Amino acid sequence: MIDLRDRIILDCIKKTGGCSSKEVHDNVDVAVSYATLKRILSRLTAENLVSTVGQRKGTKYIISPAFELLEPIEIEKYYEKEVDERDIKTGFNFSIINDVLARYSVFTEAELDKLSKLQTKFKSNISQLSAIEFKKEFERLAIDLSWKSSQIEGNTYSLLETERLLKEKETAAGKTKEEAVMLLNHKDALDFIIENLDYLNPLTISKIEDIHSMLTKELSVERSLRKRRVGISGTNYRPLDNEFQIAEALRDSCNVINTKESVFEKALLALVLVSYIQPFMDGNKRTARIVSNAILMNEEHCPLSFRTVGSVDYKKAMLLFYEQNNISAIKEIFINQFEFAVETYF
Repeated sequence: MIDLRDRIILDCIKKTGGCSSKEVHDNVDVAVSYATLKRILSRLTAENLVSTVGQRKGTKYIISPAFELLEPIEIEKYYEKEVDERDIKTGFNFSIINDVLARYSVFTEAELDKLSKLQTKFKSNISQLSAIEFKKEFERLAIDLSWKSSQIEGNTYSLLETERLLKEKETAAGKTKEEAVMLLNHKDALDFIIENLDYLNPLTISKIEDIHSMLTKELSVERSLRKRRVGISGTNYRPLDNEFQIAEALRDSCNVINTKESVFEKALLALVLVSYIQPFMDGNKRTARIVSNAILMNEEHCPLSFRTVGSVDYKKAMLLFYEQNNISAIKEIFINQFEFAVETYF
């Protein structure tokens, strides 16, 4: 998280378009020594908020091309403005995939260190479980994920009602058939993933379509890639409406995800990009959450249930990426939910 001092330094670099460390020190209104300033600039560079050009004494600091993607944004302050008052990127941005995400990591070293330590704890935990105990814990997580993922999409089943449905096939009174089908489809998709852990490795368009088909089975949702416009409530962002461009964007996303070394980065980018592209008429975010978890599970990493995320908070975080191509809020949710999953299940 960047503090006020960091922001003053970043604002100085923004205004000048590029300056040396001495020029930053001479022009910023913060009481720090030159040595401290150099450490701050090194950290901001390591976090991909700042880049350097030139060498040695000729080195200048500029705002990184990844700055808009990674800059921490106070999400509640961002949404103080109503949708028509916000200055947003209304159109789809191909360059965020090919020019930014392809070149820069979305996680800092500190974030990856935290996630790696949590993963080590997860591996230690499951090493002490029998196959039956592991299956029981995974079923518990699958129920939570099926419930929360459906709730985010407006499903009104409670967690207890979801458990009865998935375990005993008992539908809840006063609920629609479609709500029950949505939940059962989630469980079927998760069962498929656990039985075919490497199915999405490497990630391809056809395999994403397969997951979408499982999630939308017996629902009134078109299975193939979109051929017409789709609107998103709460935002003026307009996804691509050309099926060839949609396929291109999805293909580019798969290529970027497949080339990333960190499984955490693969999973987060799948979560974000499938949602951003909106390749289907409906079921996009559900598909993204299952694909993201499948990537984690293929590498024997702890999956996420998203159980403690508020539906509105999740949507706000995703809309921030749609409108500003900023990943900070959804990345924070991802990290927090990975920690929650490790501490809660298995």
